[in-house]
Amino acid sequence: MTVLINVFVGLHIIGIASLLGGFLTQMKAMGAGTARFVPAMLHGALTMLVTGVLLVGFREMDGGTVDNVKIGVKLAILFVILALVYVKRDEERVEKGLFGAVGGLTVVNIFIAVLWN
Repeated sequence: MTVLINVFVGLHIIGIASLLGGFLTQMKAMGAGTARFVPAMLHGALTMLVTGVLLVGFREMDGGTVDNVKIGVKLAILFVILALVYVKRDEERVEKGLFGAVGGLTVVNIFIAVLWN
């Protein structure tokens, strides 16, 4: 079970890298007002959702404990990110504030994962 959990942690990290990487590649365009949500951002957020839910299930099946409040907060933030990226995915330009909010929420989600004990 440990190997399976570690594989899905790796996939979860790949998802966050895709979401954050997509945001970072559009930073210059955000400054010019032409940023858009690239497909990598949507795919990364969906990967995070699926792998995160599976990780919680694997951890509980393995007899470990899960901080349900932390998971709930991270899930709520991810749902907001997913909703924003999904709804605006086909638009040529996304407002700076909205695009920045997705990047900020992504970073907040990373820090919650790392710092919340």
